Amino acid sequence: MKFYKNLYIGDTVKNPHKIKRKLKRRAKLTNIYVVAYMAETGRLEIYHCFMLQQYYYKEHPPYVIGLAGSKDEAAQIIVKIAEEAVAKTGKADLAAYLFTSRE
Repeated sequence: MKFYKNLYIGDTVKNPHKIKRKLKRRAKLTNIYVVAYMAETGRLEIYHCFMLQQYYYKEHPPYVIGLAGSKDEAAQIIVKIAEEAVAKTGKADLAAYLFTSRE
């Protein structure tokens, strides 16, 4: 599992380094949602961390863009990314904004 260099962290997430370590080890976390870029679809998606326990995600690991404490907070992270993308580029192409202007 790869993590975005400038990882977006929700307000309710405490100790993101510990959460990243646990996600890499596939530990079960109850209240963590992940905002991930899926290369197959080319878009950002929200997953509960239990979803990443499935075999498919071991073979096709997501690229984690943000960590949130709830689904609403994960949606707020995507809105924040969209607002930044529109303000900086004038377009709502989130993937292009994330991978060309910030990394």
